Amino acid sequence: MLRLTGATAIVVDAATEVAGDLLLDGARVASSNVAAGATVDAAAGTAADDASRIDVSGCVITPGLVNAHHHLLQSAFRTLPGTRGVPMADWLPTMAAAYARVGIDPELVEISTSIGVAEGLLSGVTTVADHQLNWAGASLERSVEIAESVASTARALGGRLVYVRGSARDDPQGAASSAQAIVDALLPGTRGGVSEDGMLQLAVGPAGVHSDARETFELLGEVAARHGLRRRTQANEQVDVVIALERYGRRPLDLLDDWGWLAADVTIAHLVAVTDDEIARLAAAGVTGTHAPGCDVPMGWGIAPVAALRDARIVLGLGTSGGGSNDAGHLLADARLAMQVSGLVGQQLTAREVLAMATAGSAAGLGRAELGHLRPGAAADLCVWDVSGVADAGVGDPVAGLLWAAPGRRPRHVIVGGEFVVRDYQLVNADERELVARLRERLARTPLR
Repeated sequence: MLRLTGATAIVVDAATEVAGDLLLDGARVASSNVAAGATVDAAAGTAADDASRIDVSGCVITPGLVNAHHHLLQSAFRTLPGTRGVPMADWLPTMAAAYARVGIDPELVEISTSIGVAEGLLSGVTTVADHQLNWAGASLERSVEIAESVASTARALGGRLVYVRGSARDDPQGAASSAQAIVDALLPGTRGGVSEDGMLQLAVGPAGVHSDARETFELLGEVAARHGLRRRTQANEQVDVVIALERYGRRPLDLLDDWGWLAADVTIAHLVAVTDDEIARLAAAGVTGTHAPGCDVPMGWGIAPVAALRDARIVLGLGTSGGGSNDAGHLLADARLAMQVSGLVGQQLTAREVLAMATAGSAAGLGRAELGHLRPGAAADLCVWDVSGVADAGVGDPVAGLLWAAPGRRPRHVIVGGEFVVRDYQLVNADERELVARLRERLARTPLR
């Protein structure tokens, strides 16, 4: 057992905060309400007295952050010329050309995944959903090889991965066959798409109605139904609305509804340009959403009306999206941005509301009830944030201060499944400098121009 002692605050969930100690029993939380210096209740057992102890005085403990929408490949393609502050219709082909010049193969995917997952862990992300859209006509064997590369890389670093077999103009039959092959190879015989240890989850998700036709949505939906996988897509960003109107004479959510993709097992990212009627339809269908302000705001693509979506009882998570539009995989920084810009499109959100989106909200969209909180029995995924330095001096509310103060802060410790993956600000399972050197060497072989 592991006992974290003397925390200034422990954010158990959106309704509960305590000070004191947190007790972990292997991969699970044993007790999340232990007064400093006290023994735990009988349910936790007397083994708490023999637990290894880590002093976390001057720190706030939160659940591990859950990045519900990322494109990890883009971690190798940040701040490219012609990709900053441009319309999405210009951004998409610029990124596609960069992928083509470098060449997407399992090696590049593995290296970019290591960068993205490591960056996430170092900033408190314990679970990341990777929406993989770039297949370049990959064969079934190659698509499985790519998926295995991403999954094994995340596992080696110690992060939980949700691997979304996406599609962007792929052949519909080929996309569905690939998704089936990935399930057969990575999680054979499972139901619900989650590995026994919870470290890997599979899902499916076309990029959106702007790139994929009805057949792709339907065939990937059949794979999801066959194996109990979650479904994920993107809707109501700039190009999505424009192309849907031009191509079909209808808005994206109209099409998703007709195509069977407004349902309780579906999570939709972005949702920038949504009407009041569309918000009501999403709520009635039980759809969950993912807010991605770190992509949409700086690129000028809009701001999702988070307050209105929440008022409609739509569960919202938080995601960074990929490095090609965000440039950073720092979910807490994006939570801060979400809080700051929320008042521009509705009622101002509080720090705690946005923190809940980045934890429990994201986990709910993944169907993962064990993630995003620190109640007894939860997965032992957590972050220890030091709030004793000058950046937090004078902060009267240390939990709110996680977002308001110290932009870009990193956690001192990160634990996933009861194991340290970041300790004293350093990766446990990899050398950060070596990861960076590998990416530089790979890109140098096919230099970007």
